[in-house]
Amino acid sequence: MRRRDLPTEFHATAPVRVDLAGGWTDVAPFSTREGGVAVNAAIRLAVHVELKLGGKGIRLAALDLGVELECASAGELTLDGQLMLHKAALRMFPVQSACALTTRSDTPPGSGLGTSGALDVALVAALTRARGEHLAPQEMAEQGWYLETVEARIPGGKQDQLAAALGGFHRLTFRDPDVGVESITLDPAFAGALERQALLCYTGTSRVSGATIARVMEAYERKESRVTGALRAIKDTAEAVAEALRAADLARVAGLIAQNWRYQQELDPEMRTDDMARLEQAMTAAGALGGKAVGAGAGGCMLFVVRDARAARDAAREAGATTLPLAWAREGVRAW
Repeated sequence: MRRRDLPTEFHATAPVRVDLAGGWTDVAPFSTREGGVAVNAAIRLAVHVELKLGGKGIRLAALDLGVELECASAGELTLDGQLMLHKAALRMFPVQSACALTTRSDTPPGSGLGTSGALDVALVAALTRARGEHLAPQEMAEQGWYLETVEARIPGGKQDQLAAALGGFHRLTFRDPDVGVESITLDPAFAGALERQALLCYTGTSRVSGATIARVMEAYERKESRVTGALRAIKDTAEAVAEALRAADLARVAGLIAQNWRYQQELDPEMRTDDMARLEQAMTAAGALGGKAVGAGAGGCMLFVVRDARAARDAAREAGATTLPLAWAREGVRAW
């Protein structure tokens, strides 16, 4: 192939996830000392990356955030707070000196759906494809985690990147630096019922930050019984959720999701916002079987298992929440 015939445009897409149980236990130092367990499922809302080689300088854009940056060369990609993941990705996987890297997400900001983890993986997929490199999905997840946590210096766990890379339902175990990945195969009829009776509601941008994560883990380091007990109970709940999914027990899944949320609220007093409390009250009145915050908490999305999806959707809207489409994503990251 002649040089002028080489491709100059590359794309990647990666799904976000709902975490059914175990979130927070995949974060160090808990994951290092006691080992974490998380159960999550990829959904069809996704992050999209487009890389175009050529032009003048480097252009970065996050269309969903309305942020665009330009610089003359890769040497100017300083990690100064704006589009950190875009910059870190180009520093890790440099391509042609002139390029445009554009991203967008199907999710609202601060949703708690693991959007940054999906972005990590999609960036790795697009850039490595442009470089002619071929990574296995789990390796893309590992490189995505390194991109965010080490290169961009944004603390977090590994479950989001794994969901984005692999798709499907998984039980994930963490004993740093090792990660265990176990696929959960759902009975098709049960998977369909769970999808029909699961309602994903956006309450507003999450206020959880690196400071919140640090506060929780510092309390664990101090061996505060409230936090250490909650983290261990969340881990046990995740194990139980994996068993309930395999047993196709919808009522038990819903009850365990609610149990996980009760323990999660023990981690930090700001875990549940007023908007989340109002939504929970409305969903309980509408007959919800159980629900929890998706992701770290303190805003973002909540996931409920409901009896009557139409009635629950109406109740969520009256409570001021926005419902998002939910369908299971069997496949993970794709690049072309």
